[in-house]
Amino acid sequence: MPPSPRPDDLLTAILLWSGDALLSFALDGTIQAWSRGAAEVYGYSDAEIKGQPFALLLPLEEKAVSIELLRGATPGEWAPSESADRLHKDGSKIRVRVQRTAVRNEQGEPIAILEKGRLLAKHCKSPARVPLGERQARTSLEQMPAILWTTDRSLRITSNWGCGWGTAKVKSGELVGRTVDGYLKCGDLHGAPFAHHVEALRGVTAHFEYRHQNRDFEVHVGPLRAADGEIVGCIGVGLDITERKRNEEQALYQATHDALTGLANYGEFATALEREVKRADRSNHPFAVLLLDLDDLKRINDRLGHLVGNRALQRLAEVMNRHCRSTDLAARYGGDEFAVLLIDADPAMAQQIAGRVENELRKNREGPAFTVSIGIGVYPDDGRTAQELLEAADQQLYKRKKGSRNEGTVAG
Repeated sequence: MPPSPRPDDLLTAILLWSGDALLSFALDGTIQAWSRGAAEVYGYSDAEIKGQPFALLLPLEEKAVSIELLRGATPGEWAPSESADRLHKDGSKIRVRVQRTAVRNEQGEPIAILEKGRLLAKHCKSPARVPLGERQARTSLEQMPAILWTTDRSLRITSNWGCGWGTAKVKSGELVGRTVDGYLKCGDLHGAPFAHHVEALRGVTAHFEYRHQNRDFEVHVGPLRAADGEIVGCIGVGLDITERKRNEEQALYQATHDALTGLANYGEFATALEREVKRADRSNHPFAVLLLDLDDLKRINDRLGHLVGNRALQRLAEVMNRHCRSTDLAARYGGDEFAVLLIDADPAMAQQIAGRVENELRKNREGPAFTVSIGIGVYPDDGRTAQELLEAADQQLYKRKKGSRNEGTVAG
């Protein structure tokens, strides 16, 4: 007598050939088996769906259904047959008549749920079958320059809408089945945005900015709740704000920098100086202020024109930038006057940097040749307020300028 087929082989054959939408999922909600009929009804292939959560097939408002199914597995507390709304892979709703039974082991303990479904109403996106409001909402979501997503409690993406952002176009449903950390490649699971998803599972809503693939995003993540209020996952929306951030940064730069030289302007310098005075009061660390005056700029403008004079201002700015550290701040103080805020600098360092600027200008081969007069104010030796430091530097600058007034030359 030939051996009898094993139950597992029979179940595999049934799933393979059945025209009904047969599927089974474990008590943790993970789909284990998938028939050809299920592929036709729901749109997912066997390879796409196995290992995914059963909640993937449920509309947002029915996520709690999967929880109730798992709770009722032991006593088998389900309706013999019922109609249910489900989600097709393309995101549309379908109506299915379903029957369920528990799959038990030899001890009679439930180990999985077997469900048979029969399509009652085919999914359809035509205007005649989809209500106008729903159709308009779906169209808006698909064209939104952002992305909206939902996850289950394992932070596996269960749905996504929107066309993505920038050059990263994302089709609706394309991210389904991927985990949040897997998609975003979160290196730090304790940082944004992964940690915010974890907090959302505890009922905490977060609003933050996040940089991903050289783009800036404004992200809102919160708990996804079932009809009874139970948290069944997360819901989030991300809006690409890269262009907005770029425009804001450009506007801020223009408001705080001199258009001709690219150095900080007077307002930015004054703000930074006041901030450094307060910091020095707390830390008792010295710092210095340099005031620089381009000698005989009026003569250059009168003899050679304002374009040459402007180029002279730019040349001085370039030299200042080269001899400033990344922590220092160089500024165009006004007209032909410039300033440098030297952080953590003592008198010797301030003198050294002033000397470097003067020496490079003397060696500069680009005409016309010009010189600068420089005054120095050091905290706390020359003063403990911004006004006192600027007055000390200005007095020293005036003395040097007066002493070398007849030494400067202008070469054509």
